[in-house]
Amino acid sequence: MASEFIPVNIAVLTISDSRTENDDVSGKLLRERLLASGHLLADQQIVPDDIYQIRAVVSKWIADSSVDVVLTTGGTGFTGRDGTPEAVTVLFDKTIEGFGELFRQISYGIIKTSTIQSRAVGGVANGTFIFCLPGSSGACKTAWDDILQAQLDARHKPCNFVDLIPRLLEK
Repeated sequence: MASEFIPVNIAVLTISDSRTENDDVSGKLLRERLLASGHLLADQQIVPDDIYQIRAVVSKWIADSSVDVVLTTGGTGFTGRDGTPEAVTVLFDKTIEGFGELFRQISYGIIKTSTIQSRAVGGVANGTFIFCLPGSSGACKTAWDDILQAQLDARHKPCNFVDLIPRLLEK
């Protein structure tokens, strides 16, 4: 168990038909927070709400052994174009059920029953943690500040995701 901070390589993917680098508030928020926490930005991209383009980028990152964590933002709602969970969950080797459950529990305190519309999910694929967050900057702030910041800090006890990274590919 680490007693000091261990930076991890995090890739950020914004899923949106309308966002650009200039107005990607949620992607910028995640980048700023992960860098402020001492982590490294492995890559950052924007793709349209298209399950195959989403899956292609996430697949590339999980095939890259230098990427430890993938954060996606957007495409987790119920509209016809929202397909992030469908694009990504098929890649999971294991699902982290508690991530979506805890995210919705925390969000309930902020947005009440509107949290039921969130399909935030987390999982592990090829030794890489993946967290799919809603597209709003408020949701990204909640996920990072109240869950991911602590779980991506090796000093967080009694357990954290960073301690597990070296063991994710054990057979």
